[in-house]
Amino acid sequence: MVEADAFVSAALGSAQEWQAAQLLAAGALGAARWQGSPGDRRTTGRTRRRGRANARLLAQQITGSAQQRELFEAAVVDVQRVAVRLDRVYLERARRLGAVWLGWELWRALKLDELCAELMPAGREAVPWAQMAAVLVIARLTEPSSELPIAEDWYRTTALEDLIGVPADSVYDNRLYRALDRLLPHKTALEQHLRRRLGELFALEYDRLLYDVTSTYFEGLAAGNALAQRGHSRDHRPDCKQVGIALVVTREGMPLGYALFAGNRHDVTRVEEVVEQMEKRFGLAQRIWVMDRGMASAEDLAWLQKNGRRYLIGTPKSELRRWAHEIANTNDWQSVREGVEAKLCVGPDGQETFVLCRSVERREKEQAIHARFQKRIEQGLDKLGKRIEHARVVLERGKLERQIGRLLERNARAAGRYLIELGPDPARPAGVRLKWSAQPQWDDWARHSEGCYLLRTNIRDWNVEQLWRTYVQLSEAEAAFRIHKGELAIRPVWHQREDRVKAHILVCFLAYVLWKTLEQWQSRAGLGNSPRTTLDELGRVQCTDVVLPLAEDPRHKLRIRCVARPDQAQALLLDRLGLRLPERLRPPPSIPDPSNIKM
Repeated sequence: MVEADAFVSAALGSAQEWQAAQLLAAGALGAARWQGSPGDRRTTGRTRRRGRANARLLAQQITGSAQQRELFEAAVVDVQRVAVRLDRVYLERARRLGAVWLGWELWRALKLDELCAELMPAGREAVPWAQMAAVLVIARLTEPSSELPIAEDWYRTTALEDLIGVPADSVYDNRLYRALDRLLPHKTALEQHLRRRLGELFALEYDRLLYDVTSTYFEGLAAGNALAQRGHSRDHRPDCKQVGIALVVTREGMPLGYALFAGNRHDVTRVEEVVEQMEKRFGLAQRIWVMDRGMASAEDLAWLQKNGRRYLIGTPKSELRRWAHEIANTNDWQSVREGVEAKLCVGPDGQETFVLCRSVERREKEQAIHARFQKRIEQGLDKLGKRIEHARVVLERGKLERQIGRLLERNARAAGRYLIELGPDPARPAGVRLKWSAQPQWDDWARHSEGCYLLRTNIRDWNVEQLWRTYVQLSEAEAAFRIHKGELAIRPVWHQREDRVKAHILVCFLAYVLWKTLEQWQSRAGLGNSPRTTLDELGRVQCTDVVLPLAEDPRHKLRIRCVARPDQAQALLLDRLGLRLPERLRPPPSIPDPSNIKM
């Protein structure tokens, strides 16, 4: 028998030792990469220390604690000693910790744990609905899947059980479905709370609201679901029913709220409803609504103007022809960014200002698109012409016209360039002849308008650069949809009931709020803006049970749930975020007195 005295400490390493290890790791990495002078090294060291101090202050602001405490970690009272059998020490119950721990930190940083507990107070249920809501959202953030995989596989393989105190056998699909039902009625309260909390954390301004729409499709018939309708599919799934989503975000891409519409509703029918919903929830402040082209109709613009709302909206490409003279005029163009110029034009009624913009990169892109489509159309017409020329029987004119129509439809960006005539020709066996030509005036207009686009606004006290830079912030709303569809897997929707569909989208919205909170956090800590990289890196951190059989009686064991020490890259990441992983997820068990052990 091999015996040894194992000093099982309730601390397993003090907080000071942990921070020292992190600083040493950071110093070692910096020294390995350093190639500057000693003086520069001292300056950079001071900058790094200031950066770490700022990160801790930011972490304190976000987590709301002056000194982050480890979860379930009790303060050290005294050091206990016991002899254990080293030859029988083993590990069991390995769980993934890092990503769900960070998700739980974000959930608590936004005080969603407190809000959900208030909105869904504990009753006779075995598991509080507030805890189940956290499970749904953290799962959607870290490893998106439907409720069934969460219940069968995901939850039991993570350490979320230790973080929120819900046993794995208490998380099953039916309970998760019922949690969706309990969460949905509180959508408005959640949006209002998040607006306040995000504003507190990141000093957000809500003077400019970016509005955009998208759709997500269903798998299944979704019979009886009024939202599930067929319409223009942005997911390129016209075979599936869909639901429309209108999202409003701030200039930083932080979500303010959203609305759902039937999948067959046109974009221009939603503006008035969404604007009124946002103003009802958050007040009638003087905001600027920023929308892309195709989002608002003439009636929408008249309604916005009538009620004194300010807007900045992209216009359809066809509107450019009204401003052909101004486009050709070389005067008054101002550079707003390298390769981008813009000029202000007063609208015909004097109530609006139009912003003409032209971009070198956009011109090159549109020229390449036009050239590609022109080549396809001409190749298709040449092929059809040869078929007619070599035909030995009469060809049906209607079929040929439909073939030409499909060719132009597939290459619509260059279809207007061509005049195509399919007329009778009794002298040929085919009975028809094909004639086509390119229109020079189309080429002339393309040379002038390629790379150009037009904005319209009723804002009178901004210069051209302010207007342009505000409009391009719409990319934040577009990025929000990409994150929902890609990183958070909002599509496809497997739920069939309307209320469950709404709850599913609410969970995705809350996960997106956590995503953007992490993005803002790590961006301000100098870690870029890729939350998935952070989640994946910390997701490799695991926890496990260290089981120590006692030397006096191996039937009695000490079980300590320990967290693996982060590697150098993970330690640096945590240090920059101002966070510290817990070293244990439960207090160490009391050690029995060997004299009291019955043999």
